[in-house]
Amino acid sequence: MLKREAERISETTSRPVEDFACRTEGYEPYVYEMRKSIGGRCPFLEKDTCIIYASRPLVCRYYPFELRTLGSGRLVFSSTKECPGMGRGRLLGKVYFEELFRLARNQIG
Repeated sequence: MLKREAERISETTSRPVEDFACRTEGYEPYVYEMRKSIGGRCPFLEKDTCIIYASRPLVCRYYPFELRTLGSGRLVFSSTKECPGMGRGRLLGKVYFEELFRLARNQIG
């Protein structure tokens, strides 16, 4: 997650960033990774409900997609294979991904 997002979640939950995230490298623009609880679950997931939904980070908003920075500085989306919903539902078009990029630009600066 982005530094700004970690700080916002910290303010929202009154928990220090280190309680729910750890520093990561090589995943720019992200600088933190969410710590997982026992069983690999997000620490903000209670009974399958996100308790920080309004403040959730971009990585959660994008799931099952992830935003990556190429060596040239270009941002691209890729998808995770772990999501059971991949290939189901409506086909997502250009407008959907443009909105995700807009969210990223607003957050990244």
